[in-house]
Amino acid sequence: MDGGTEWGTEHLAVRREGATLVLTLNRPEAKNALSLPMLVGLYDGWLAADADDSVRSVVLTGAGGSFCAGMDLKALAGERGMGGSSEDACRARMKADPDLHWKAMLRHHRPRKPVIAAVEGHCVAGGTEILQGTDIRVAGASATFGLFEVRRGLFPIGGSTVRLPRQIARTHALEMLLTGRAYGAQEAARIGLIGHVVPDGTALEKALSLAEQVNACGPLAVEAVKASVYEALEMSEEDGLAAELKRGWPIFDTEDAREGARAFGERRAAVYRRL
Repeated sequence: MDGGTEWGTEHLAVRREGATLVLTLNRPEAKNALSLPMLVGLYDGWLAADADDSVRSVVLTGAGGSFCAGMDLKALAGERGMGGSSEDACRARMKADPDLHWKAMLRHHRPRKPVIAAVEGHCVAGGTEILQGTDIRVAGASATFGLFEVRRGLFPIGGSTVRLPRQIARTHALEMLLTGRAYGAQEAARIGLIGHVVPDGTALEKALSLAEQVNACGPLAVEAVKASVYEALEMSEEDGLAAELKRGWPIFDTEDAREGARAFGERRAAVYRRL
């Protein structure tokens, strides 16, 4: 994928912004509720980013002023015709890989490249669940978050009962999970669900700016740091520190590490080559 390339599938637009792959949920008429083509496209997008060494970061956003309003309940109920012209092909993909939708929602898949969420408008139910699979999060001031499943007699089975208490304080996680209420962007930032609140309409701009900062760093180091953080979350501190050394020491012996030192000494931007 060269810079400027645009592609995608029904309900998902994909484009390059330099070294960043931008995935845009594209069902604005449905507040980007998750459809079968969107899920298939998302999974393919994660795989494409990881397979292309020229991609150093991914930005996930939504079209039309919303991020994602969760699963399309009509599609969840099995109503046909909700997936557009590619529905049959998507159903075949889902049948061949029954785990595909969980991978698309980042429940059963963790991209090795950093993923930055740019949220505007609705980011609720499945939208908040996908959000928990991202690494850095930016939201417009009027964005809305929440896990509404219990209000509908449902269970937030996209991973929230496991991941949310590991990402924010348990009392905040349980309040969000058990009340099913909506959260504004400022409150979401206060409890640690998102990292930046920006003026409405500028979340993507801020996310791309953060992506540029990530892209300027050594890609081997960035990917190793991300992997180490998530690996350690599942370990004791002692085991995590041991794993960090195992993963981190080899980075010092890379050509990229030597290039970083040279560039610093020569007061220039480093040119990293994943070596």
